[in-house]
Amino acid sequence: MFSHVVVGSDDLQVSKKFYDAIFRHAGIDDSGIDALNRPFYRKGSQRFIITLPINGQPATHANGGTIGFVLNSAEDVQAWHQAGVGSGGQSAESAPHLRKDGKYIAYLRDPYGNKLCAYSQQVL
Repeated sequence: MFSHVVVGSDDLQVSKKFYDAIFRHAGIDDSGIDALNRPFYRKGSQRFIITLPINGQPATHANGGTIGFVLNSAEDVQAWHQAGVGSGGQSAESAPHLRKDGKYIAYLRDPYGNKLCAYSQQVL
């Protein structure tokens, strides 16, 4: 579980377009702009925030880092992946697929290289 995740961006509007598209398929409770002018998304008590780097340096992604999201169905995972690719992201790792452990899984890189994963546990 996490309280919040923050990813860096050099262009908040480019990133907001991407995250608006993929989060349409993730059951987000709320979204908007916070008091620091950062786009955010909320599900329950968890928050996902996009920010310009506070230190003024260019945004970079974490090497080896992945942010994972649990979705409701394989169809949601597929729609999430398609929305991401259609909104400036890139498919990562492999095409969306069903793994042997029953997870239907997909990977994306957002417009600034952050690696994201979405999956839905399937009944085997």
